[in-house]
Amino acid sequence: MSSKPVVLILGSGPRVGAAVAKQFANTGYLVAVASRKATGGKTAEGYLSVKADLSNPSSVPAVFDAVKAEFQNAPSVVVYNAAALTPPAGDNLFSIPTESLAANLNTNTVSVYSAAQEAVKGWETLPKHAKKVFIYTGNKQNTGIGPILLTVTLGIGKSASAYLIGAADTQYSQLGYRFFYADERNADGSLKGMQLDGDAHAEFFAQLASGEVEVPWHATFVKGKGYVKF
Repeated sequence: MSSKPVVLILGSGPRVGAAVAKQFANTGYLVAVASRKATGGKTAEGYLSVKADLSNPSSVPAVFDAVKAEFQNAPSVVVYNAAALTPPAGDNLFSIPTESLAANLNTNTVSVYSAAQEAVKGWETLPKHAKKVFIYTGNKQNTGIGPILLTVTLGIGKSASAYLIGAADTQYSQLGYRFFYADERNADGSLKGMQLDGDAHAEFFAQLASGEVEVPWHATFVKGKGYVKF
């Protein structure tokens, strides 16, 4: 069993995922990344690379099994960074096929549930002093209905996952297990949208994992400031 903590990043994109992986590697974590494009083995940075299709929730346990087989340890920090959306045709909300909505919900919410389920199973095997943290990359869509239909299936998933994360944190925080819906905002509290900052996420996620700051499950943050209550 490795003496180093392990972080698993599900959905290792080039912006948030890559920055978070680098941050945790630099702070002494063994890093595993999972994505549809992964080829297996190790990345150039030395991360364990696991192929995963998060639109299929039943594939999630195998990712955790691969991480434990490689590092002889369950991940103490799990970051869920995958997302999917299907835009409607023009302004016709109900032009989105139901099977597309279902596939998006699998990626945005159902696989989140599966990942949280596996995370808790793994945490039960770790020492009591180990930090046990689950971080979901969210946005402001869980707080209100936006005017842009383009991201409606993403908003449905974010809202559902926010409820899941809040319920999980309420239930398990007494055991030292923390669940966070990490929501980057502009300084005025407005939606960050496509202008998400990878390095800001990496810095804030590392703070959440350290447990050094008191942050609620709906973890709104601003670049350069960290947690800000809106």
